[in-house]
Amino acid sequence: MNNKEFLQFMDNVRVYDLTQDLSIHTPPWPSYMPLGIQYFKRIAGAHMGQGASGQIITTSNHVGTHMDGEIHFHASGRAIGQVPLEEWIGQGVVVDISDDVEDYSFYSPEMLMERVEIKKRDILIINTGYHKYGWDQEASDELRYFVKHPGPGPGFHKWVIDMELKWIGVDCGSADHPMNTIIRQWHPGLFKEAENKLKEKYKGKSWDEVFPQDEYYQVMHLKLFPKKIVHAENLGGEIGELSNKRVWGGCFPLKGIELESSMCRIVAFMPPD
Repeated sequence: MNNKEFLQFMDNVRVYDLTQDLSIHTPPWPSYMPLGIQYFKRIAGAHMGQGASGQIITTSNHVGTHMDGEIHFHASGRAIGQVPLEEWIGQGVVVDISDDVEDYSFYSPEMLMERVEIKKRDILIINTGYHKYGWDQEASDELRYFVKHPGPGPGFHKWVIDMELKWIGVDCGSADHPMNTIIRQWHPGLFKEAENKLKEKYKGKSWDEVFPQDEYYQVMHLKLFPKKIVHAENLGGEIGELSNKRVWGGCFPLKGIELESSMCRIVAFMPPD
């Protein structure tokens, strides 16, 4: 394919936006600073001048669709801006498991691989269906989105390491199960609810028997980031249109050489119809 043919082909490529809307109403991950936007000048001349609008933004990096960077949990890792662009883009897959999970559910490698082929070094995007509870959706449910969403089951992180995945994306509040995070302590009543459901599945075993906390607390962060396998959270947008499809995709965070994480745009490319 020559340059002209390539450009003509790209003119017809379909582009899908997998990014959640961003607003002052977008909830951050629990306990993090939300987005604040303030005009410091307006076209008509308010504040410090006229002729153009200008804004000041204050926020944490964990609002809306964002990429958790290595140094978010691994002090000797790379900042977002130190990661080569090639690591943010490439072949991948969008796996839709929304018909097989519910509040507090676990997903396994087998559940993903039975739906679509997943290759080593892929970008893996998981559609749990919980993007429908995002703040920008009709069924918005902040508590369900952050506290009750599905998460990886026992051993999932070891499979991720074996697969050498480029990065993972999830359409919910965290790539970890919420009850393997500090949320467990903040919502003890809901933790009890989750544990009772787990006992039904694992013949009476407690949460700590299935998920020993010295291994599974924040496991998708603490065990994977030192391996240079990071993840994006709060995906949404057109994710439902790519169910169980192989795609060419990319994450485009800010090139901040001090950033531990970054809000970002995540897109997927498909060939012309």
